[in-house]
Amino acid sequence: QVQLVESGGGSVQAGGSLRLACAASGLAVDTTCMGWFRQAPGTQREGVTRIYPNGEKIVYAAPVRGRFTISQDNAKNTVYLQMDSLKPEDSAMYYCAAFSTCIYGFGSAFVRRWGQGTQVTVSS
Repeated sequence: QVQLVESGGGSVQAGGSLRLACAASGLAVDTTCMGWFRQAPGTQREGVTRIYPNGEKIVYAAPVRGRFTISQDNAKNTVYLQMDSLKPEDSAMYYCAAFSTCIYGFGSAFVRRWGQGTQVTVSS
């Protein structure tokens, strides 16, 4: 059974950094399309970043490009999201996702498993 467990959320001031972790079981992160989404209250869940199998390509959504970095530790079977230069508008629940395929963008229909989410709050 596939499980994704996020950690690392919290509260930080604008300009600060956080690192989220997504520990996976039941799949291998290095051969799976993995990614992160976020959802703020009253908004739709939006894709933040995804990494193709074997790290052959990484895609970032425009609002986070240049500030967020996705990476993975294959030995720990864990995916990370390093978030720097955080802004209040980055405040949201962040979800780790395992995709069935990376090639169709951030469509939720292609997410085979979601994590439970971790809250990120950025104050001004």
